[in-house]
Amino acid sequence: MLPSMTHNAHFIGNQWVSTLSGETLPVLNPSSGEIFARIARGNRADIDAAVATARQAFAGPWGRLSALERGRLLARWAEAILANQDELAGIESTDTGKPLKQARADVVALARYFEFYGGAADKLHGQTIPYQEGYTVLTIREPHGVTGHIIPWNYPMQIFGRSVGAALAAGNACVVKPAEDGCLSLLRVAALAAEVGFPAGALNIVTGLGAEAGQALAEHPGIDHISFTGSPDTGKRVAIAGASHHCPVTLELGGKSPQLVFADADLDAAMPMLVGAIIQNAGQTCSAGSRVLIERAIYEPLLERLAQRFSQLRAGPADLDLDLGPLVNRKQQQRVWDFLSDAQADGIPIVAQGEVVDEAPAKGYYQAPVLLRDVPPASRLWQDEVFGPVLSAAAFDDEDEAVALANGTPYGLVAGVWTRDGARQFRMARRLEAGQVFINNYGAGGGVELPFGGVRHSGHGREKGFEALYGFTRLKTVALRHG
Repeated sequence: MLPSMTHNAHFIGNQWVSTLSGETLPVLNPSSGEIFARIARGNRADIDAAVATARQAFAGPWGRLSALERGRLLARWAEAILANQDELAGIESTDTGKPLKQARADVVALARYFEFYGGAADKLHGQTIPYQEGYTVLTIREPHGVTGHIIPWNYPMQIFGRSVGAALAAGNACVVKPAEDGCLSLLRVAALAAEVGFPAGALNIVTGLGAEAGQALAEHPGIDHISFTGSPDTGKRVAIAGASHHCPVTLELGGKSPQLVFADADLDAAMPMLVGAIIQNAGQTCSAGSRVLIERAIYEPLLERLAQRFSQLRAGPADLDLDLGPLVNRKQQQRVWDFLSDAQADGIPIVAQGEVVDEAPAKGYYQAPVLLRDVPPASRLWQDEVFGPVLSAAAFDDEDEAVALANGTPYGLVAGVWTRDGARQFRMARRLEAGQVFINNYGAGGGVELPFGGVRHSGHGREKGFEALYGFTRLKTVALRHG
């Protein structure tokens, strides 16, 4: 079970270990703005202990397990997670503010990651390479060793699943630093790992601040690979820290993802996804569809339909299970307010907005969904990631303009295209600069199997699917001369 909410402990070596400093951090409920728990404030010494424990596990019981045995452990872990779905969803919902239905979906997604990587663990193969006469050459995929994982607050369970699940399947031992604003569910998930039989030290979690525990993890010479999900600015610092000890880094960073709607699109099919892609998790999603580009012939009619839907959206406490919950903290709320204030100063029109229900506590971090139109491509609102329920709309006249607008930001994570024209579908998929392009859908239901990552300021490397397994291994070439 999770330790007492005031227990000052990390999860290291399958045990609750008190932080060496004795310091704690408050955990606030985003729905009410009130402190409801405390976590350990980890520091460099705690990271040292976790890395040493992981190294022992990799050199010992965990490292000696076969791929088949690792896969079976991941499968049992998935079963335990589903058996505790209500508890985990409740923890996640309270900790991050997301509605219960979203938290439940996150639990199911977490289990699915472990199911997928459990089944893939013994299917991570090398190759044989045709070479000169008298040689047999082959490649072997081996784990890096000890991997570091810095997990953000917006989807703690899902991002933990896609990162840690792949790393463990490949045979690495893991040290995880979750966000201080979203770590409680992961502590419970770690306890379940011990319950189903993971060897001590295969998984270790140190809580604390990014500038303290997170930086110590990124800089640690005992870490052999780093996986980071977060903002571009922090990602740059993590990459520099990793480079200081020649550590490879996978970065999944921000996005300013466009959805392109052509006049021949099935608007009935598009509407739920145009709206859902920006309000899911209160817009706090790196792949949020935060820009909608609409062919001019249907610009006004589609804006009218979007406005009608936005005016019906409701934000409120997580336990009310409305369209969206609060933002995660006061800092994030102020960030969204600053974007909207700048938009107002620039004269960008608001088409419609939802409401924050009366039941929402005054100290909660709420923001009603907002739809804006005619957003200039040079504006901050068009160029930068808001990370809130704010949808920017603009019109285009032809494919070239649509592509220029879509690609005209520093980001390149996800894009959506809505058209019935088959040739156009392929043209857009080729021309859009993004790690994922969805045609007549958006997000593909989570897509555990689908490689995910970005270009430019959206990062590099890929998570999800088999590509993640490749990233958590290093390739060794063996050349045997036998005459």
